[in-house]
Amino acid sequence: QVQLVESGGGLVQPGGSLRLSCAASGSIFSINTMNWYRQAPGKQRELVATITSGGSTNYANSVKGRFTISRNNAKNTVYLQMNSLKPEDTAIYYCHTKFYGDFWGQGTQVTVSS
Repeated sequence: QVQLVESGGGLVQPGGSLRLSCAASGSIFSINTMNWYRQAPGKQRELVATITSGGSTNYANSVKGRFTISRNNAKNTVYLQMNSLKPEDTAIYYCHTKFYGDFWGQGTQVTVSS
């Protein structure tokens, strides 16, 4: 069983920054690819960023150059640093991984508004 707990969401003005954290339970963290997804109201959930166990990263085109995913295997934690935030980044952000099935966190709300 894998448990994922996100934190760090909130209300921020356009152009601002936030850092999301996802703490994972279980010993499989260091060998797993970790993902951040987001879901805006009325839209499908979309993949935002991915980091492999080796540290390779990939981003959605909409966030490239603004968001950075990273991980600390010693702390079983993955991060999403979000800079130059835009109103269209407003969504619930979810941490995700696969281990004989899909595991999701409960989500953290990010609202970008003036």
